[in-house]
Amino acid sequence: MIHDILWHGADYNPEQWLDRPDILQKDIELMQKAGISVVSLGIFAWATLEPHEGEYCLDWMQEVIDRLYAAGIRVNLATPSGARPAWLAQKYPEVRRVNPDRVRQLFGDRQNHCYTSPIYREKVRAVNQQLARRFGRHPAVILWHISNEYGGECHCELCQEAFRDWLRERYGSLEAVNRAWSTKFWGHDYTDFSQIESPAPHGEHAMNGLLLDWKRFVSHQTIDFMKWERDCIREIVPQAKVCVNMMYRFDMIDYFDMAREIDLATWDTYPTWHKPTETLEETALDNAMMHDLIYSVKGKPFWMMESTPSVTNWQPVSKVKKPGMNLFSALQAVAHGSDGVLYFQWRQSRGAFEKFHGAVVAHDGRDDNRVFLETAEVGKALKLLSRVAGTRKQKQAAIVFDWANKWAMEGAQGPRNIGLGYWEEIMRHYAALARIGIGVDFVSQDGDLSGYKLVIAPMLYMLREDFALKLRDFTASGGTLVVTYWSGVAGESDLCYLGDTPHGLTDVLGLRRCEIDGMFDGETRRCVAVAPSMPAHALGGTLCEVAALEGAAPLMVYDEDFFAGSPAVAVNPYGKGRAYTLATRFDEAFYRPFYKTVCEDILTPAWPGSLPDGVLATRRGAFIFLQNTLAASVDLGALALMPYGTAVFEERDGALERIL
Repeated sequence: MIHDILWHGADYNPEQWLDRPDILQKDIELMQKAGISVVSLGIFAWATLEPHEGEYCLDWMQEVIDRLYAAGIRVNLATPSGARPAWLAQKYPEVRRVNPDRVRQLFGDRQNHCYTSPIYREKVRAVNQQLARRFGRHPAVILWHISNEYGGECHCELCQEAFRDWLRERYGSLEAVNRAWSTKFWGHDYTDFSQIESPAPHGEHAMNGLLLDWKRFVSHQTIDFMKWERDCIREIVPQAKVCVNMMYRFDMIDYFDMAREIDLATWDTYPTWHKPTETLEETALDNAMMHDLIYSVKGKPFWMMESTPSVTNWQPVSKVKKPGMNLFSALQAVAHGSDGVLYFQWRQSRGAFEKFHGAVVAHDGRDDNRVFLETAEVGKALKLLSRVAGTRKQKQAAIVFDWANKWAMEGAQGPRNIGLGYWEEIMRHYAALARIGIGVDFVSQDGDLSGYKLVIAPMLYMLREDFALKLRDFTASGGTLVVTYWSGVAGESDLCYLGDTPHGLTDVLGLRRCEIDGMFDGETRRCVAVAPSMPAHALGGTLCEVAALEGAAPLMVYDEDFFAGSPAVAVNPYGKGRAYTLATRFDEAFYRPFYKTVCEDILTPAWPGSLPDGVLATRRGAFIFLQNTLAASVDLGALALMPYGTAVFEERDGALERIL
């Protein structure tokens, strides 16, 4: 059911309005006007559901769910663990997190509980199962929203011991831990597991292996808690479908791992549109990249669980979406694989932290203002595009994105400690492909490369042996591989490989790394083409890798510094395929012509004709979306796109028919 239609909805918090039955009645009427088909309910309602320990008040929720269902609106029912009640924090101090400095937090905020605490798990289980027994089989409930925006870490003694148990399970022995972490350096050998503690500002914070494994553990423990919540529900409702709302560029959880444990990937997206520091196309591409990443964690359609129909209130400047942008951003999500467009929140709160956050219904309660009318327009468009629901993207290009690689690289101390810019590197490749209409998925080192024609491995510093074999097989079988600088340096415990690097790929790439030079911010090195297929010149920065050719053909070379003449871009045939090496981070202008050359004979763009700058084409199954990121109309001959306008086509028998 969750992929049967394009769902339109919002976070709904009726517990804020229980003293205003007139508002609750009005909400139903307005939801129907706006074309709302689903609401997320109860996300922050624990204190209302259980105002005192063991005293449950669920009748109000029963009434709300019944009324929603009678109005044709379904429910994504939340477990309320993301914001615990004050009585729980007061009575059971162990549920409050301990910071890295070993100071226990006070009550307040949200997502600040210990995932390891048996008491917290017991209390979460109790309230979750109350909800499951009462509402789990209600026909309105189509999905379970497990907690809210999981994140954070706890350094309490319970978590310390859980970390040690995790290490025992991962390594089998203390000797193996010492080897993996290279503890001989600085004489940091452990002689008992009890000596191991999490990183701390006043303790151990410079041992790379420990830092990496602590991040892995935090991700593991968060997912373990999520599974606990999920299983509490499924004990009562075995068929329950579950989701978690993921976040933008979130660093603390490996979402590929988390996605294996859920039925639907969802995420919360709050780009700042109309920034003076970047074009709207750049903002759109950044947002699109995250849509494609969330699609990729399960390889199937997701939901945009939260967005704003107007403004945020917690960003530096609360910039409104200009006319047309609400529809633009909604249809962008659909184009990249979303089967749901939802907002935070339905009705603006009267007080507290997010009282000025955008909502479908503002404090004035009106249905004739611009935000409400544009939201209703989104509802109509989603109904017109209902055939898109459930369709998957065509496999074209895959970018390797790996959370553990990011953690390892950023904790490795060198070759740049003022920011390696992993996301920025990923974005350069993604944006170039998106601008020429090539569909992009993301894969981790556990991922399957079959079906892709092009695989890109940016800054794959921590290259696992098994994934190196996958890359070799992919290329030998006819695939096109692009590998950048600072790849194949270390293994999965962040121990540097001995011998030639990039490890496991030197023969595939036809070269070996000799050294790498870190650039200061703003420092660049000129590169020039030695092959007509490349841009005539480009600038490299951030890191400049010096390589020795061992069979590869140079396409561009450095033109200054002591490494002038060394390959900046090279290509090497391997088996039935070919492998490119990019030895530096180029200026953005390099990547689009580079990927046009790379993709020319292997991949077909989404749109058959040329498109002007600022217009993006995205394909989802048989559907092609054209979106104008410009504040001016664009004339495409027989087609005119209004400012921030979207046109949708369906391919039928080789011809394109416009359906929006």
